[in-house]
Amino acid sequence: MGQILAIDYGKARCGIAVTDDMQIIASGLETVENRSLMEFLKKYFRENKVDEVVIGLPIDLKGNVSEVETDILKFIEAFKKEFSDIAVHRFDERFTSKMASFFISQSGKSKKKRQEKGLIDKVSATIILQNFLEQRLR
Repeated sequence: MGQILAIDYGKARCGIAVTDDMQIIASGLETVENRSLMEFLKKYFRENKVDEVVIGLPIDLKGNVSEVETDILKFIEAFKKEFSDIAVHRFDERFTSKMASFFISQSGKSKKKRQEKGLIDKVSATIILQNFLEQRLR
């Protein structure tokens, strides 16, 4: 069994999280700029067995898809061409950034560290992945 990798795809950068090989626990991995994402994934997939990828689905409170979805769909198309053997799932990412900010604020990290957008992206990806894992158990 391989890992599941989650991507919180944003306008400038992506938060990345992965499971352990037993697909039980989600952990934040990295924050990567969009332009470097595909190269990062190629290197990561060479070094690790990844079975599936979960990509956040940016929906607002009214149920509308965010404008970044256009970029996400282009990325998914390129991803599927490059990694045709890896399943891609979408998962509603509503409130993950707010939840990430809250969890970081409760962690005792310094104010400067709490305001790092990259940390929020990585924690958001972790929340997306953990929620995906929990939904599978239902």
